[in-house]
Amino acid sequence: MEGRRIRRFSRWQRSNETLLPMRINRLSNTISCWYCDYKLSILNEPLFHFGRRYSRCLKAWFSMGVGFSLAMLAAVTMILLYEIGQILCLYYGNIQMSYVMSGYLFGFSSMISGLTISLADIGYLCISSIISVSVHELGHALAAASEGIQMEYIAVFLAALFPGALVAFNHELLLALSKVSALRIYCAGVWHNAALCAVCAWALFVQPLILYPFYIHDEGPMVLDVSPTSPLSGYLSPGDVIISLDGIRINNLQEWSQLLTEHHQNSQNHSLLGNSMQRSVGKGYCVPYSLVEESKHILLKGNETSCPDELSPFITIPCLDQAMPDGDNLEVNHQRDGGELRCLYATDILNLEKCGDGWDRIHSNRSSCLCSKDKACFVPLLSTGVAWVEITYSSPSPMQCSQLGTMHVLGDDNSRENPCVKTFVFVGDVISMKHSVLLTSYQPRWSAKFGAHLPYVLEKFLMFTFNVSLTLALLNSLPVYFLDGEAISEVIIHYLRFLSSRRRRTILQYFLLGGTIASILIVFLHVFLVLF
Repeated sequence: MEGRRIRRFSRWQRSNETLLPMRINRLSNTISCWYCDYKLSILNEPLFHFGRRYSRCLKAWFSMGVGFSLAMLAAVTMILLYEIGQILCLYYGNIQMSYVMSGYLFGFSSMISGLTISLADIGYLCISSIISVSVHELGHALAAASEGIQMEYIAVFLAALFPGALVAFNHELLLALSKVSALRIYCAGVWHNAALCAVCAWALFVQPLILYPFYIHDEGPMVLDVSPTSPLSGYLSPGDVIISLDGIRINNLQEWSQLLTEHHQNSQNHSLLGNSMQRSVGKGYCVPYSLVEESKHILLKGNETSCPDELSPFITIPCLDQAMPDGDNLEVNHQRDGGELRCLYATDILNLEKCGDGWDRIHSNRSSCLCSKDKACFVPLLSTGVAWVEITYSSPSPMQCSQLGTMHVLGDDNSRENPCVKTFVFVGDVISMKHSVLLTSYQPRWSAKFGAHLPYVLEKFLMFTFNVSLTLALLNSLPVYFLDGEAISEVIIHYLRFLSSRRRRTILQYFLLGGTIASILIVFLHVFLVLF
């Protein structure tokens, strides 16, 4: 007889008999317009014998899973009620909060829903999905085996466009179990996914310690790959190590991403000339007046600036406490209404002294300019959404650089004299630049390209597996038809002894129908907010 994993419990019978394993001689696969599956039974007997051999330990293990799964069911039900309340009230102030909560509830994360997923990420997603689903179904199979029930088969299916898997049990054998035993079986999948999340989190935490003999961690993000279309393709190459960003020391990938995000927000929020131009907030260079005299005036066209391709527009920062130079032939006197506009070569001023309060390494209470009397503080003039970022990195390409390592690249004075350390300025959208470069927080202790990608691959795999397994645990905790939440809810309803059997069935139907409709509405809300 063909069985299903999820069943309705109309009667409860206790059975102390030893249930023998069944042999399935022939399995027929299902193929239709909207559904197809593939069934296999090769693992039936090995899993059954393992479950019976360690029955006592497995029952204790899955009993803990019952408490966890019931807590998850209660939590996701409260979240569904909260979000449905926000949708019905149409309170915009909490729609974004609803968006965030639904993202966690349904496993949507920026990694998957941010529309930046790559072909390699699809591979990670497929592998982690296979592992997470296998662990989930393995939990059901082992829990049933510990109760003396052998699964009939494992099925991998495709319903419409949604893939999935299930383990099938005989209906009559499930009815013979007690309600506690049935709960152990139905909660086993969610419990195993939660355990897999814990394993992935622990592995991510101890990964730097495990790889310590072979890799250096948190001493600067290393470049693994640069996209050919990246604006940094002419500067960075695989093996280069990012040292600082605008003078701020970068230790790992998280700090790199956080600083670039802050630069992007500043480029969007600070404007100067109308809505089209802005200046780099507080990040200036002390330009000698002799160099300023050779510069060209900026040609103004409305609110736009025009400089030759090899020049960049700059504007002075007003410094009330700085003495002005004498002489009528010098046209760079500071103006109180915004400063003097000039076109300068970025390569000429890159190694000059820094001024302004936008550099992290500047600390002084005397002046916001920090320039001598024969210099003026100029800051870049940029379009809205464009950032000026000074990136310092070390290149291990020369032989002497490989021998120096990373201990002699810190500090500005050493950076200028060290041939292994280079600095360049990126002008543009920092978010697109960030996505065009592949970085890792690990550096191999030996100068060998083999194995440089290993920590990145392991970290990416563990992160994807954690997210997919968490998604499966949350989804199967929902009171939704055809998921584990339906079977768990069905068993729980039977504990309401003070209600009649008909009343319990009515409550169960409304509970599952409401949970299914609420979940569909929240998914559509999330998709709408992502797309629009």
